[in-house]
Amino acid sequence: MQEKKEEDLQQALNKVFEVGIDEVGRGAIFGPVFAAAVVLTEKNRLTLKQFGVKDSKKLTPKKRKLLLPKILLLSSDYGIGQSSAREIDELGIRVATELSMIRALKKLKKKPSELIIDGPLLLRPWNGIQKNIVSGDSKFISIASASIIAKVSRDNLMERLEKKYSGYLIFKNKGYGTREHLSLIKKNGISKLHRKSFLKKSNLI
Repeated sequence: MQEKKEEDLQQALNKVFEVGIDEVGRGAIFGPVFAAAVVLTEKNRLTLKQFGVKDSKKLTPKKRKLLLPKILLLSSDYGIGQSSAREIDELGIRVATELSMIRALKKLKKKPSELIIDGPLLLRPWNGIQKNIVSGDSKFISIASASIIAKVSRDNLMERLEKKYSGYLIFKNKGYGTREHLSLIKKNGISKLHRKSFLKKSNLI
């Protein structure tokens, strides 16, 4: 009887899905903004917490890369979306970020009944239940997992783009507007993947 109870509890835990979504690269001056959505059961959330999953910003690049396959293995489903530098310039960063999130959600096999989103801003195009959690990546394992997937995916892309867009140290700054990056733009000019709307604010155009 005890075994049956435990089995029922385990099945119940496995049915409780948490769907977290997060974005990476919102503040960069080069390349796309990325988003990831992750679906986790209660059981696998606890397992990932034990593995050391937490806000991607609090992890080293090496640790993030080690955790990624574990997250992909233990997630019931996940999706990755991005929005290009051109879309960011044309639509503005908030709309482009929402677009990357919607693209990530569309890759899930099933539409989630409820979303938890990192940050204070509503995902306006989403017509389901959503909760905004400020600092959600340090409170919810599904959001932390999404932040790791998005961060590693975007960093990998930045490392690949270094070959095509050398001269900006993209592999090092990951497209963010470091002082070094900004001085290299002054020296080498603006590439096709630089966000011109962001650079206008920095008076580099």
